[in-house]
Amino acid sequence: MAHTNPDAWNAHYTDGNTFSPLSDAERALLAEHAPAPDGGGHALDVGCGLGELARHLAELGYEVDAVDFAPAALARAATRPRHPTTPAVTYHLLDIERDSLDALPHPAYDLITFRLSWAFVHDRTRVLNRLRERLRPGGTLCVITPVAEDVPDGKRPTALDDEEIGVLLRAGWVSAERHDADGLAFVVLRDPAPASAPVDCADKGRPSPHALTGAGVVVTDPAGRILLGWSVRGVWELPGGKNDVGEGFLEAAVRELEEETSLRADPADARLVAFLMDSTHGMPRLTAAVHVTAHTGQPTVTEPQLIHRWEWHEITDLPTLPRPLFTPSAHVINTVWPGLLPGLPPVHRYPVSRLDDALDLPRTDAGPASDSAQVVR
Repeated sequence: MAHTNPDAWNAHYTDGNTFSPLSDAERALLAEHAPAPDGGGHALDVGCGLGELARHLAELGYEVDAVDFAPAALARAATRPRHPTTPAVTYHLLDIERDSLDALPHPAYDLITFRLSWAFVHDRTRVLNRLRERLRPGGTLCVITPVAEDVPDGKRPTALDDEEIGVLLRAGWVSAERHDADGLAFVVLRDPAPASAPVDCADKGRPSPHALTGAGVVVTDPAGRILLGWSVRGVWELPGGKNDVGEGFLEAAVRELEEETSLRADPADARLVAFLMDSTHGMPRLTAAVHVTAHTGQPTVTEPQLIHRWEWHEITDLPTLPRPLFTPSAHVINTVWPGLLPGLPPVHRYPVSRLDDALDLPRTDAGPASDSAQVVR
């Protein structure tokens, strides 16, 4: 799903629209799984809409910050009645994906909630990783969402299917539970799991007969985040693909980039970093690691039969993705940022240019590329 337009949501609330009210089942599950700590605690309600959940959390004893990117929603929420003994909710205009979380009033929260809003988050992995950093020890992150099989086809974008909910449950938590709240999935996440090594990566099954040559394309946004697609085969992968007959690797890279994501680039703005050779299902596979230095447009799912969605990821999050990386993509990333991804399968690496001479790439703790990091192994 494309990033939701704030103007469209503002119009939604300006027209007097709302969402399903908080049910008794949700209230009971919140009381059971997310009670306020003794002496109170801080809660963050993301995508708060008209603030019904936020006000209920205040009744439970939390000091609540409620955020939304639609000013009309916050204006209506602030006028809603509340019990005179219940502390007021503090409402903040904030886009959880595009704005800095440093704008939040508190550095850490005992409870973070998404009610009927998680399906509208585009870069879910990055947002979840940044919010888990805002949880206090012992804190809870709760996602309440419609389930795809229980909503009409026209409302599918508002819901998550079982696979998408499964991503949440496997997204690096020591404790992850799913409950039913009158047909809504009520997901409770606690205790972020420590980073694990080696990194999890996988192939996508036996390819059709082909000379297995192609390009993996590293594209970064102005903030230095890298673009990855969540494949229908259950792996994260870079843009890219096979060469057409008579097509060079740079031409293949920019063509595949536009066909898969709608991002446009000129071959003159593409740099060949290295050739990588491994094998899959008994066949050799040659991948050109290509860095595109300039592009226009916004990532769009143009081939839904292959890719569920495109997300910009923080480079430092890549070693702990909740789903595996496509193996050639992992090798390309580890060529651009040597040492970032430990424990990868063997690969023969043939450097074409020195990264630190030819490219202007965001750096990570793994350090810049070096000749010794790119030798064939």
